[in-house]
Amino acid sequence: MNILAGKSVLVTGGSGSFGHAFVKRLLAMQPSPARVCVLSRDEYKQAVMRSTFNDDHRLRWFLGDVRDIERLKMAFHGIDIVVHAAALKQVPACEYNVLECFATNFTGSANVMLAAIYCKVPRVIALSTDKAVQPCTSYGASKLAMERVIIGGNAMGPGTTRLSCTRYGNVQDSRLSVLPVWRAQTERGEPITITNVSATRFHMEQREAVDLVLLAASRMRGGEIYVPKLAAYRLGYLAEAFAPGHPQKIIGLRGTEKLHEALLSPDEIRYTTDQGGHFEVLPPSDARGNLPEGFTYRSDTVPMLSVEELRNMAEMTA
Repeated sequence: MNILAGKSVLVTGGSGSFGHAFVKRLLAMQPSPARVCVLSRDEYKQAVMRSTFNDDHRLRWFLGDVRDIERLKMAFHGIDIVVHAAALKQVPACEYNVLECFATNFTGSANVMLAAIYCKVPRVIALSTDKAVQPCTSYGASKLAMERVIIGGNAMGPGTTRLSCTRYGNVQDSRLSVLPVWRAQTERGEPITITNVSATRFHMEQREAVDLVLLAASRMRGGEIYVPKLAAYRLGYLAEAFAPGHPQKIIGLRGTEKLHEALLSPDEIRYTTDQGGHFEVLPPSDARGNLPEGFTYRSDTVPMLSVEELRNMAEMTA
């Protein structure tokens, strides 16, 4: 079911990597949304994106910051679905600028929730990350707080706004992923830097992130966190697939960096359901989980991609 057909959709942080992929998918739908609004604070990225889409008549371009609730109230007028992708995401930058991190990721998300309720937006989907599970960084903590404030919004207002989240791992070849860093290093003739060859990370392509948001939009009742079933890779395998034989420099895990990531916490298992192609974390008050006791979902406990599988992915050599 195309829940977005003929609707007005707004994406916060819409000029980022996810926004590009999401807007491209929306415009290709038949029938497509009637209006797609891109809200972000970077006028240059918006200008570049606007030229990419040839100023499609279905697009609207809003400059604004999620920290400004009055701007959000103006932008959300007449919107049917808000996809909240705006965030500060770089772990070291968030550690060094903790107040800025929480001002955008937590307070900004609270503003999105409140403005959506004020404007009676029927559906809100916020994008979260595996870093929010048992967080050990400011970024992870801010995204866990974001999840709580978005989910908590379902208990506020007259009940006309439903709010849910998606949660997923690293997106391959996004602006802050390791591949663009390695690509730049190889172009400069430098060794590629690896934190730990045994570290594992979930693997996800940008199209899968878009698929998950569309799935959430079609299924959401309000209060769920949608988690995809993903394979994973070892950083050493990824490096070998990307640049076989190229010099490597091991720099060690950062003080706040995990060896393995998780997409479900142990305490969430009892209210998480297996839906076949994905998991749904239900509100704790709706404890109808169907996962077995002791179930874990970490990047070292799922199917591991081989060097050859990683090498065969189109984005690897893009």
